[in-house]
Amino acid sequence: MSTLLAFEEALQEIKHSATVCVETQTTALSNALGRVLAKDIVADISVPPHDNSAMDGYALACDDWQDSKPFKISQRIPAGQKADALEPGTCARIFTGATIPNGADCVIMQEDAQQTGDTVIFTQQPFKGDNIRPKGQDMQAGQTVVKAGEKITPMHIGLLSSLGLTRITVYKPLRVGILTTGDELVPAGETLKEGQIFNSNGPMLNALVTQAGHQVALCLHAVDTPEATEDALEKLIESCDVILSSGGVSVGEEDHVKDALEKLGKVHLWKIAIKPGKPLVHATLKGIPFLGLPGNPSSTLVTYHWFARLLLSVCSGQIAESPTSYLVDAGFNRTKTIQRDEFIRVSIGDDGLAYAHAQQSSGALLAACESQGYLHVKTNTQIEYGCSYSFYPFSAF
Repeated sequence: MSTLLAFEEALQEIKHSATVCVETQTTALSNALGRVLAKDIVADISVPPHDNSAMDGYALACDDWQDSKPFKISQRIPAGQKADALEPGTCARIFTGATIPNGADCVIMQEDAQQTGDTVIFTQQPFKGDNIRPKGQDMQAGQTVVKAGEKITPMHIGLLSSLGLTRITVYKPLRVGILTTGDELVPAGETLKEGQIFNSNGPMLNALVTQAGHQVALCLHAVDTPEATEDALEKLIESCDVILSSGGVSVGEEDHVKDALEKLGKVHLWKIAIKPGKPLVHATLKGIPFLGLPGNPSSTLVTYHWFARLLLSVCSGQIAESPTSYLVDAGFNRTKTIQRDEFIRVSIGDDGLAYAHAQQSSGALLAACESQGYLHVKTNTQIEYGCSYSFYPFSAF
């Protein structure tokens, strides 16, 4: 057990050894949703570009206000029209979003006004700045508003549109290769023979990579021979920026991935102190980052969430952020401890406690579908009812 690399050390090693693997391109903002920004965006204008009214009402100078004093309405300012300077001692009828005229420093909402003809009396004393949205309240010229490495969201599309931008520089999509291994695996839709199972890891990894916004460039399956494994890896090296595999990274006689890696490139780490997912391998093959995940489906899922997601983020140019967790109290006990960080599939009950799914086998995927996330139990830690542990909802990944 002492030869296993600690969970946090493995995360840091993979993160710091990875580099951006893709080039940049300029694209229309309308096509940029989900893309990774390649250059900081600095606002060249302020938003809003001028002080404007937050309400329909009347703009005036606070110092002119007197209780029950009638004010002449000297101008009408709809949104989108230029405002003239305010005549001293008067007010301006103003509408939401309209420019505040020079000489005015507050807006009294129309609900607090009594208008008769071209004069108005106010029933509420104003204060400077009331109901005014100041210039640059949202963004100021010269401010960095989106940083390189951020994934463009619908909110970013709106934000950048408010700056008048139509094109931005992003990274090209990361091309990910997927390799599954094992004589026992057959594609869904075929007829199972004795000793065979359907390949679930390939489709799951394909979906996980696609969900993360990357491009699955090639998906291959290799039977359990050194030749088939090496041939598949060579093809993936030629067409992909990053390679993920599942299976074949343990120590069995039919596990050929690690040997092929040592022949084709350099292995950086192998075996992590986590459960499930111990036999994970990280390597570089002719300059292409490679991450070999264990073959058991739940181990594949856990190691993708923690390690492959991180590697793909860095290689795609994205800021590598840790998944968000929050503390929850355990709704169960376990006195047994293990010398590995463990990720237990749990759901949160109506009482707010975390309850472990009955099935924690590394080969069981239904448990993940029937759970809400992982309870992270650190190495050599007992689980005590009512004690707090980090909970990572699946949505955090």
